[in-house]
Amino acid sequence: MGRFFRRGVFFTLLSAGVATPAAADPILMLLFGIAREMVADHASSPRRPAAAPEPPMPDWSRAYPGTSVEPEHLRRLIDDSFLYLSDDRRREIFDALHAALMNPKNAAVRGAMIEYFADKALTVRAAQLKLAQLPWSEKQRMAEEFKAELAALPAEDQAQLGQLLRSGLLPVPSDLNQLLLAAFDAR
Repeated sequence: MGRFFRRGVFFTLLSAGVATPAAADPILMLLFGIAREMVADHASSPRRPAAAPEPPMPDWSRAYPGTSVEPEHLRRLIDDSFLYLSDDRRREIFDALHAALMNPKNAAVRGAMIEYFADKALTVRAAQLKLAQLPWSEKQRMAEEFKAELAALPAEDQAQLGQLLRSGLLPVPSDLNQLLLAAFDAR
């Protein structure tokens, strides 16, 4: 800014009469006129706030080796995507994933592991949101269809499904889980 101000003062002095107009070239006079306008515009324009500081560089010491993903990002992804799970279950998922990512044997596939997990987590979240927006009548219809499909499953699979419903581990909203559990118990 100081250099621009000095040039403005210089051109202002030149255009104010230090150089005689008769001796000046018409092109030079045009340039002086442009310089005078630039100085006047700059002086009359409001001060712009200082440019926003650049975002800080990521702290690579906190990121998983070979990636730019920090453990806090994965923890937030798990918390946002697996809302139907308890805090303890989400912590278990994070701990298992974190241990796998920190294992030196997985160094070559660390980025692919994160990408795969993130894709699956976002898919579960999208499905949850879509199921949560269904009208109650549609959820009841799904529970009736679920009840009919249960009859075709082997007893062992039915028992596992019942255990998942009771523990709330299916990736469905809680109201739909309750409807499915009621259909399961009514079979």
